[in-house]
Amino acid sequence: MRLALSRPGAIYAVGLNYDGAGAAPRPERPLIYGKAPSSIAGDGGVLTWDRELTPNVDAEVELGVVMGDDGGILGYTIVNDVSSRDPWLDGDQWLLGKSMPGFCPAGPWIVTADEFDPSDVRLGCTIGGVAIQDGRTADMRFSVDEILTYLSRHIRLEPGDLIATGTPGRLAGPLGPERHLQSGDVVTAWIAGIGELTTTVA
Repeated sequence: MRLALSRPGAIYAVGLNYDGAGAAPRPERPLIYGKAPSSIAGDGGVLTWDRELTPNVDAEVELGVVMGDDGGILGYTIVNDVSSRDPWLDGDQWLLGKSMPGFCPAGPWIVTADEFDPSDVRLGCTIGGVAIQDGRTADMRFSVDEILTYLSRHIRLEPGDLIATGTPGRLAGPLGPERHLQSGDVVTAWIAGIGELTTTVA
């Protein structure tokens, strides 16, 4: 079943959660940070931001987990973890560098948990049809269950909360890891079994 995605109550995200070529060392426990709920945007949206504040911005595909009642999982969706790559925001200011308006496109819907197995699905991201990411959730260092167990030890997860579970590494393809978002880019984050989430850069 596919459900509409509404504005979440809270957004949590997991860093450094994928193995692969060039990956950073594995943390001892899930690395948790947040994005402001006001950063949420829908499928087909237009992304704009203050380029004087942060000219270097990236897109990243992530499997999103939407919480249901009684601490259970309602379903799964696609998250584009749009992020500043400027040093002052990509260093010790992750919340600010990932929470500007429109920096969390999500959707286009929720696939309910009874119809989706998150353990080994393909996911990726393209810019103008050119792949910048292509991975599998089987490469996650901490599984969905491990992430939720860890979070629940510290935070009371509420219905509607959204957890972005990490992102595969950037491909060394035609666009390369250092190519940031530019005006006119059409970004498509996709997950097999869920669909595609498209954002146009103003």
